[in-house]
Amino acid sequence: MQYVWATLGLICVGFAVVGIVLPLLPTVPFLLLAAFFFARSSSRLHNWLITHRTFGPLIVDWQTSGAIRPGAKKAATVSVAAVFGLSFLLSLPSHVLIIQAVVLVAVMLFIWTRPNG
Repeated sequence: MQYVWATLGLICVGFAVVGIVLPLLPTVPFLLLAAFFFARSSSRLHNWLITHRTFGPLIVDWQTSGAIRPGAKKAATVSVAAVFGLSFLLSLPSHVLIIQAVVLVAVMLFIWTRPNG
């Protein structure tokens, strides 16, 4: 089972790296999942992720206090706005835009109501 957890963790890290460049793919949730999987499989990989210069503090903030740093909140907001703007520019059907708007507003409310890290 240890190899399964480690493999899932590595897949999540891969998705997180892709999510850095693609605004549709969230980075931090995949890193949180990777930390969860690595904690169950490999202390070496878990320590690498937790002590990572860029990602480590975000994960530790979430794990200790459910906090999201203001910079991450702003980046998420820009990303969500870009995705919705692209959908609007592509003239997606109005029902799709409405569903997308409701979901994205809920996501933004969740993010902005978390404590600052």
